[in-house]
Amino acid sequence: MAYEVNGKTIEADEEGFLVNINDWNEELAGLVAKDEGIDMSPEHWEVVNFLREYYAEYQIAPAVRVLTKAIAKKMGPDKGNNKYLYELFPYGPGKQACKIAGLPKPTGCV
Repeated sequence: MAYEVNGKTIEADEEGFLVNINDWNEELAGLVAKDEGIDMSPEHWEVVNFLREYYAEYQIAPAVRVLTKAIAKKMGPDKGNNKYLYELFPYGPGKQACKIAGLPKPTGCV
């Protein structure tokens, strides 16, 4: 599988996760989100950017439970809960948000 952005082909695995996370950019994120049926809002970007920062620091994509706790710590309990995150990313905040953020599939995701 591959994505086309500005005439450039960006490789992804069979599930749509980027092969090389350095290929990521916001345009590509928008394209992946569209494929996932998500219309990116500032709230979506907030989670995507949080994930990218988390990955840069820890070199791992967090599982949902870890993601929820980390977001609650940084952005407060209104955003750091499953209900809020699943409203943004109905197919799973860990898996779907990581895919849009250009990160590898989180460990423990099916």
